[in-house]
Amino acid sequence: MRNFTLMIACYFIFFIALRVIDVFVFNFDFNKYEQIELFETLKDHPWKFVFLAVIAAPLIEESIFRSLLKPSPFSLKLFLCAIIYMTGVFMIPEQGHWILRYSLLFGTILLFYYAMGKLIPSEFYKIICAWLHKYYLFIWIMGAIIFGFVHIFNYVDSFKIDLVLLMMIFPRIIAGFFFGKIKLENKGMIWPILMHSMNNSIVLFFLLPYTLSQY
Repeated sequence: MRNFTLMIACYFIFFIALRVIDVFVFNFDFNKYEQIELFETLKDHPWKFVFLAVIAAPLIEESIFRSLLKPSPFSLKLFLCAIIYMTGVFMIPEQGHWILRYSLLFGTILLFYYAMGKLIPSEFYKIICAWLHKYYLFIWIMGAIIFGFVHIFNYVDSFKIDLVLLMMIFPRIIAGFFFGKIKLENKGMIWPILMHSMNNSIVLFFLLPYTLSQY
């Protein structure tokens, strides 16, 4: 809760500073970028959006961006499973019901996790983990930055960057920093996943009731 509170405090400081800069210096046009696809999913499939925001996104994104941060063999396998998941998202047709689609994906990942434990010697994971431990500071900072920049695709279809987009994704970089911090302090993947889920739940707390009231 201490880290979560600090993260929220950093959000407020950033948005206050952004407002000051916006009024007195740049006059940003934030209306030119909108998360249209996300809001359409929220409107058309609210419970799918809840699942993605509160469960799937925290689990998969933290498995990619924080699992290599002072990893254990478990979190290293989690990283590989997340890569498999991302590959599966593009391979499984979207025509099927989303519950069936994600059930198939997560079931496949469980099988791959079991297979990696049986087919790859534990000594291999220990060697890789020991090597990654040496570069934890670089992995922490770069993981937070890349995590932020990946969210550019919430606003545009292809990668581009300008000052407005940078300001819009900067809170994600702040979040990525704190997700990494809590992973380092508590030495377990469950903590950044839970904190990420709590972060997304705050947004849902305000957006979901309004969206459902429109039906």
